[in-house]
Amino acid sequence: MTGVPASASGGSSGARGATGQAVDGAPEVSDPALAMEARHPRGGKLAAAAVNQASVWNVANLLTMLRLLLVPGFVALMLADGGYDPAWRSFAWAAFAVAMITDLFDGHLARTYNLVTDFGKIADPIADKAIMGAALICLSYLGDLPWWVTVVILGRELGITLLRFVVIRYGVIPASRGGKLKTLTQGIAVGMYVLALTGWLATLRFWVMAAAVLLTVITGLDYVRQAMVLRRRGIAERAAALEERDA
Repeated sequence: MTGVPASASGGSSGARGATGQAVDGAPEVSDPALAMEARHPRGGKLAAAAVNQASVWNVANLLTMLRLLLVPGFVALMLADGGYDPAWRSFAWAAFAVAMITDLFDGHLARTYNLVTDFGKIADPIADKAIMGAALICLSYLGDLPWWVTVVILGRELGITLLRFVVIRYGVIPASRGGKLKTLTQGIAVGMYVLALTGWLATLRFWVMAAAVLLTVITGLDYVRQAMVLRRRGIAERAAALEERDA
């Protein structure tokens, strides 16, 4: 891999990547593709190609599209033969599991290899909520899950999404560890309900879903608190900036 020595560009004895941060033991690189290769030596070729070809048709967006396509397939499998055939439910679970797994990979790939696009920013959250919403609605329609659980979970997800848009002028509400744990617990709980489980596993899934609902409510309230703090801080900063400008 070629690069420009730090000393040649007036830099320090270390090296600096594309973002201007030092990368110990690596030459200074002005090309973002080479900088990505320096940060990820094992996947250097893939990283370099990703930086240069961050179009809509990249691997992260293709995984998002796959999740969107899985939604109608999942619904068809869930409701096949009346919705209570264990075999069809197993196929539906497989489709749901693939959707959940690709949700983990597409975000990681987009961030690691600089594949973030406007399409991905819009389609990724839609795909996430579409597969989860489809599963919850199907389960409630079939009588496996109380409707109030579906309303609480979907209401929280849609409400927090709208809240993010409302306060985006003041800043971005970051994803919390509690939110990530909530998503994981929801995925496990819904997946267990999709399967035709009996006996102690059926009892276990009840408690997993109860934990998911509890985390859904707690993290939702925490996001509301963060939004209020962010809004107050943003208003105060704007007021201070106006006073400084008028002074």
